[in-house]
Amino acid sequence: MAVIEKKPVKIVETVLRDAHQSLLATRMSTEQMLPIIEKMDQVGFYAVECWGGATFDASLRFLKEDPWERLRKLRAGFKNTKLQMLFRGQNILGYNHYADDVVEYFVQKSVANGIDIIRIFDCLNDIRNLRTAVKATKKEKGHAQIALSYTLGDAYTLDYWKNIAREIEEMGADSLCIKDMAGLLTPYNADELVKALKEGTKLPIDLHTHYTSGVASMTYLKAVEAGCDIIDCAMSPLALGTSQPATEVMVETFRGTPFDTGYDQIKLAEIADYFTPIREKALKDGLLNPKVLGVNIKTLQYQVPGGMLSNLVSQLKEAGKEDKYREVLEEIPRVRKDFGEPPLVTPSSQIVGTQAVMNVLAGERYKMVPKESKKIMMGEFGQTVKPFNPEVQKKIIGDATPITCRPADLIPPQLPQFEKECAQWKQQDEDVLSYALFPAVAKDFFEYREAQQTKVDPKKADKENKVYPV
Repeated sequence: MAVIEKKPVKIVETVLRDAHQSLLATRMSTEQMLPIIEKMDQVGFYAVECWGGATFDASLRFLKEDPWERLRKLRAGFKNTKLQMLFRGQNILGYNHYADDVVEYFVQKSVANGIDIIRIFDCLNDIRNLRTAVKATKKEKGHAQIALSYTLGDAYTLDYWKNIAREIEEMGADSLCIKDMAGLLTPYNADELVKALKEGTKLPIDLHTHYTSGVASMTYLKAVEAGCDIIDCAMSPLALGTSQPATEVMVETFRGTPFDTGYDQIKLAEIADYFTPIREKALKDGLLNPKVLGVNIKTLQYQVPGGMLSNLVSQLKEAGKEDKYREVLEEIPRVRKDFGEPPLVTPSSQIVGTQAVMNVLAGERYKMVPKESKKIMMGEFGQTVKPFNPEVQKKIIGDATPITCRPADLIPPQLPQFEKECAQWKQQDEDVLSYALFPAVAKDFFEYREAQQTKVDPKKADKENKVYPV
């Protein structure tokens, strides 16, 4: 009988970022995180994902926290574990493209404040939009992981994934992530995909998925057996539903096999016990909607990521049109096809989702068109794998000529202007970057911070706590 070589699977723990972004609208505070860090640091996780994605905006907008200060505190607490962030390529952590100088400075400051691994993705898988961030990460001696946004469609063949993996390796990435944000990857397809990627690249492969469609744990099992090196999991109180498979479950699954993580279940249980009251309180307060905890196999039909689902619910609730939920879900694939079949991940998911909501509420397709839909049709987010629907493009942008170059090539340096505009509030270099990404939100936060520092009543700076678009 053949001896199988030992190859322990590595785990990225997401409870401090994607898990609460997917289930709790990104509302976990730094204060809630800090007491458990020491225990988490003892487990032996490959990395803890704790920053980036929607955490930056939510910290400033809703929690009245400085995200940079959070990162520094987490870095001080995690003595043995790598810290990882999610970075939206040329969008950084915002929703529009920024000039290269802003991207480079943000990467520099992220690494300087404690980030080890930067997971970089582009919502259209247009790798031109990744080059600056990858180059900047390498310059700062960080680990550049490129994430491919996994999606379904005619254009997304095994050859497509294999070829783009080869390009990513040539670009200088240190590892490759399959970012399955909507839980679309099924177990046997994962087996095929990982094997194909292993043919296209020698880079370590990380698989990130969500439990939305109910198959994620089985998908991880088949992917690891096929050669996947790293999987993203969440501690059980904030796992499943629109979050990731549970860490403890995957650890137990591989126990006694060549892929055994070696993690201590007693330590994991103590960590789970810590997050359980946070889950219970969120359920009681309505922050954790039971709707996002179930299994929805129709995800495979609609291709809607978990965070986008919770946002759609809140958008329709605000409009008093919750009864239109099913219609919106059915409209999403049609809008996606018109928009060149992009993967649905921030910000393309918000753009397609919002357009679908408007189409349904208006009773006429593309009668109301937000500026982001116009930008995507103008090529301002990059190139889609398939062409746009020409009739829809004409209706949205008229006779305007779309751009075909890398969008950031048309953006002159922006840092000097941001420095100038932010000068009156700047207390640290990083404030300029907070302002660059979210000017109005950062300004509100800076005024709140100043009020705190000068003992003025901070309630004056509080804003209405609306649901955040994850």
